Amino acid sequence: MLLKNNIPIGYVLGKVKYDSALVAIYAIVVTVSHQLNIFNFDIPIGGVPAILGTVISLLLAFRSNQAYDRWWEARIVWGAIVNDSRSFARQVITFIGNLYDSGSTGELKERLIKRQIAWNYALTKSLRKQDPYKDIKRLLSESDFEFVKAYDNVPNALLKLQGMDINRATNEGLLNQFQQIELERTLMKLTDSMGKCERIKSTVFPETYTLYIRLAIYLFITVLPFSLFGLFGYISIPLVIAIGTLFLLIEKMAVHLQDPFENKPTDTPMSTISAKIERDLMQMWLDDRMEDQRDEAKNADRKMFYIL
Repeated sequence: MLLKNNIPIGYVLGKVKYDSALVAIYAIVVTVSHQLNIFNFDIPIGGVPAILGTVISLLLAFRSNQAYDRWWEARIVWGAIVNDSRSFARQVITFIGNLYDSGSTGELKERLIKRQIAWNYALTKSLRKQDPYKDIKRLLSESDFEFVKAYDNVPNALLKLQGMDINRATNEGLLNQFQQIELERTLMKLTDSMGKCERIKSTVFPETYTLYIRLAIYLFITVLPFSLFGLFGYISIPLVIAIGTLFLLIEKMAVHLQDPFENKPTDTPMSTISAKIERDLMQMWLDDRMEDQRDEAKNADRKMFYIL
């Protein structure tokens, strides 16, 4: 996703450069032909062009709103994923504990937290139809990695592993039933968010709607020079190019926004969000380990005798 405020104008215009070139050639040919009296066919600007322009403006407004709603829904879902990931890590750190088995609980906490980090990266790659294994291998144990490789839906496999570990920890007395329910509730929220992302990904925006709008834009551009060259002469050429390019840009923007998981600059910044989640969760985990070390140091101090 583009994270800068100053988007280069060349990038924006590059999306419609071929269409704009065709519009420019058409406007030049029509205007020059009219000025050379090859034909004297004029269309009143208040007639067909005005009606078409109004209709297209309304259609583009509706199209852009629908596309933005899809993009914004995707961003809301990933905002919930951020919150639920942090909540899960906090619950793991504060719920799981056993004074008589600190070594295994530390390993369990680390495994659950790193697996949650891997889940975010796996979901990102899955939505983009990319290979998820490269990003998650460093975060998983060898057995976990081999387990998820057998699944087509890697994020779902990771959630299954999380549930299995939570159930095992409950049976071993590391969690009580209330804590297990809370952790499972958080996993259910993550599953719900994953399903929402998959729904947005798999729901295709009607192609016929895009086709009709584009045909209407081309029809408008076709009749526009015949309404302008009588009033503006050669100045109508840049006017036709500017108006046509503007309509094409708005339509292209809607096309890009409607699919927020296609690894385009206008997409939801899932990689950036996943990296931020990794940073936050690892910081929580490392702080917890440092707190354990400080407690051990205090206990050791109490057992030592000092000669003052």
